[in-house]
Amino acid sequence: MLLPIRAVEKVWGRDTMPAPFVAPEGKRIGEIWFEPPEALPELLVKYLFTSGKLSVQCHPDDDQAEAAGLGRAGKEECWLVLDAEPGATLGIGFRDNVSAEAMRAAALDGSIEDMLAWHEVQAGDFFYIPAGTVHAIGPGCAIVEVQQNSDITYRLYDYGRARELHLDDGIAVARGAPHPPGHRSAIPASGHASLVDGPHFTLDLVDGVADDALLYAYSRPLLVLPLSGEVLVEGEVVKPGQCALSADLAGATFAPEGKALVTAPVS
Repeated sequence: MLLPIRAVEKVWGRDTMPAPFVAPEGKRIGEIWFEPPEALPELLVKYLFTSGKLSVQCHPDDDQAEAAGLGRAGKEECWLVLDAEPGATLGIGFRDNVSAEAMRAAALDGSIEDMLAWHEVQAGDFFYIPAGTVHAIGPGCAIVEVQQNSDITYRLYDYGRARELHLDDGIAVARGAPHPPGHRSAIPASGHASLVDGPHFTLDLVDGVADDALLYAYSRPLLVLPLSGEVLVEGEVVKPGQCALSADLAGATFAPEGKALVTAPVS
């Protein structure tokens, strides 16, 4: 089943988008969401397209969200860079350990942007972002994001834009520490790859035909997102720019020369 698509306008979005997406006249589209199906409400898959800087922000984990009266709606996420202009960067975690007091002061005067560890990126770079990680995305990026299906975002700094900040809530959950190197990698030029293995979801790169180990690992409902080539999901052709629900991986037939992402929640 193909998932419905929702285009989301953002101040940092693009009015010219890469194929197969097209921005409506006069619109700056920053995100393309695939509406989560009833069978998998825990996950949200989307594309991000940036022409400007995103806010410096963080998200709570499930326990923190529940303690705030927001339900178990934490947000861990991950990013696969599909394309990046020369010099494009992602800010993830801090360069050094930062106290809550120093973080607040830096958020108020804008220096928090310079305290982040900025990584110059290229296509194929992959980042896992645990809840509480302070992060920002720079301009010139095209990214696939897989995340817990939560919209709780605490903005710490937004470059003077007229949007609400959430300093108290954000600093209460923010990790004032560097991003662990083990959460950064690059997808291989060929072959399958395990990109995320819990605690909230799994994510794998399928290169060509799925092997028996992947078929066993995904013997449950999952989402399929082709990156190149086509995937036949329960009789329906799914192309890059689309995402589909499958009852299990055995219900999907992958193009021998194609690549796709498959993801499922951890029970």
